[in-house]
Amino acid sequence: MTLPVTLDDIRAAEARIRGHVRRTPMQADPRLPGLLLKLEHRQETGAFKLRGATNAVLSLPAERLARGVVTASTGNHGRALAHAARAAGARAVVCLSRLVPANKVAAVRDLGAEVRIVGDSQDDAMEEVARAVAAEGLTEVPPFDDPAVVAGQGTLGLEILADEPAPERVLVPLSGGGLAAGVAAAVKVLSPRTRVVGVSMERGAAMAASLAAGHPVTVEELPTLADSLGGGVGLANRVTFAMCRALLDEVILVSEDEIAAAMRHIHAATGDAVEGAAAVGVAALLAGRLAPGPRTIAILSGANISPDAFARILERPGA
Repeated sequence: MTLPVTLDDIRAAEARIRGHVRRTPMQADPRLPGLLLKLEHRQETGAFKLRGATNAVLSLPAERLARGVVTASTGNHGRALAHAARAAGARAVVCLSRLVPANKVAAVRDLGAEVRIVGDSQDDAMEEVARAVAAEGLTEVPPFDDPAVVAGQGTLGLEILADEPAPERVLVPLSGGGLAAGVAAAVKVLSPRTRVVGVSMERGAAMAASLAAGHPVTVEELPTLADSLGGGVGLANRVTFAMCRALLDEVILVSEDEIAAAMRHIHAATGDAVEGAAAVGVAALLAGRLAPGPRTIAILSGANISPDAFARILERPGA
């Protein structure tokens, strides 16, 4: 089976975005022996999304970039696209649903993008994107279902293997599948025996439901601590569904309480506040969904949570 994004695409993306994104560190978890934490939440803009957005923007022909770019986002991709567009001197429009936390909306605006709040789901926001493309001539940079975006996210897989060449498992937060598809495309070629596990929340996990059904499906988008993992995969998904189906070894879902416990654990282990989406891999381990093992890597994908929201997590019973 020929997949839409190859190792060569990911290596080209790595060369293209070098100097535009940070190479993030990896550290051992002092409280879970054998676990390595990929600290991608320390990325510029606070999330892995900058990799894909930067690769997509830098891949655009000059005439398309000059017209401006548009996207729908649950927050982190919008922030990343605003950053990448500003660096390239281009206009950016970011469409967000009312479920996106206020701190993420403010962060997108602070980077100079035009924000449009539309509807109660990412699907509603994506309808505004389609309108903006047709009526305003903007170029869409999708949050996940795009080869350039997936290739950019895949550079994270190259970094992981540079530090740990043959891990037993890589635990990847799973939403629309851009990160999981990109990381798996790199890891499965360079370290075929490594298991790549997608982890998501129980509340509204669209890719997990789609993989179980055998085709993209619509799920209700629900409030969750892992808000960055919300939204659908798109019924006309062209890239990430096929890649996740071909490359992921397993998909695991975790509860809201398990996500909160993992956020507290990561704070104790690293001193950092991470958002719920970043904590799902650690949550799967702490909850016993996976047996602890040597050379397991959990990607901490983002840190864009408001201080007040994180304080409430720390105050929960069991903290």
